[in-house]
Amino acid sequence: MEERRQTERVKVALDARWEGVLAQCSGTVVDLSITGCFILTPDQVQPKELIRIEIALPSSGQLYLWGEVVYQVSEMGFALRFTGMEDTEQAMLELLMNYLHEAESELQTCA
Repeated sequence: MEERRQTERVKVALDARWEGVLAQCSGTVVDLSITGCFILTPDQVQPKELIRIEIALPSSGQLYLWGEVVYQVSEMGFALRFTGMEDTEQAMLELLMNYLHEAESELQTCA
């Protein structure tokens, strides 16, 4: 199967809350990139549904983003593509990605 992703992804475990058309739910972001993420959650969403997500940052605070559901895996989670980011949101996401890359590199050098 051909890899369609165009951006680098980082494996993470960040608490998240999300709000869709029908529900407000929680889950865990387990895969993150500048363009999207995968959220583990048993709750249901629909492809193309617009979601507002709140990601808990590792130090403190929250990152709020909007996205569109790309696909959903029943009782497992869904992939979200970020949409309509403002410059400040983009900058915060880039800072988070840099922080996560550094933390991942430190773990690999300690192993």
